[in-house]
Order: sequence, then structure tokens, then C-alpha cells
Amino acid sequence: MNTRELDFAYKVRHVLNGSLDTLPAATADRLASARKTALSRKKKESSLLAFIPRILFADQAGSLTPRPLSWLPRMGVTVPLIVLALGLIGIYQVEQERRISDTAELDAAVLADELPLSAYLDHGFNAFLVDGGN
Repeated sequence: MNTRELDFAYKVRHVLNGSLDTLPAATADRLASARKTALSRKKKESSLLAFIPRILFADQAGSLTPRPLSWLPRMGVTVPLIVLALGLIGIYQVEQERRISDTAELDAAVLADELPLSAYLDHGFNAFLVDGGN
């Protein structure tokens, strides 16, 4: 229970105890017998122990002080994702630079060479340019 619930329970108990003296004797006797019946039906506490595994770095909900390594499990997922994203961005940049370099090299070769205008209209030359000169 948190402090608000505990405070509310104390207030309810205080109000109920305050009107206890004004109850008729018959009602008080019935309440006492009902309490005895409820206590007799209460389950006995078991002496068996249960094994409940705990994650090593999990933060406990009831602790008042944060654990010093509570960020470590989250980094176990975040760091590989960041490395993967940076790797994909790097591969994309290298491929873009290679494509630009190949296109510039082909353009420089076409512009430096003296070709007749009919060469530019040839379908084979267009296929050569689309293929990238390979």
C-alpha cells in the first residue's frame, strides 16, 4: 500500500471506531461472532518456499533509491540499433559517392572524346551509357 491508501485506511478506521460506543449490544455481539467466524475460516500460512527468479539489473518498484546500473539493460538494445543505423547510413553514403564518381568519370570521358553527333543518336551508344561503360 502506498501512503495515500494507508492514510485513507487510518481515517476510515478512526471514523468507524468513533461510532463504536453508540452501537447496540446485539449488533456488537453479532459483529464479534462474525469476526470470530471469519478468523476461523482464514487460511493457514504455508511454510513452503517459492523460488522467484529476478533479473539482475531490474529496478525494484518499492526502492526509494535508484539502482546505479538501471540504464544498462536498455543500452543492450539501444546501442546495437544505433550501430546498425550508422552502418546503413555509411553504406548508403559510400554507394552514393561511388555512383557519382562513376557517372562523373563517364561524363568526362564522353565530353573529352570527339564524337560525331550521329553517335549520340545510336541506340547502342545509349545502351553503353545506361550500362555505365562496362
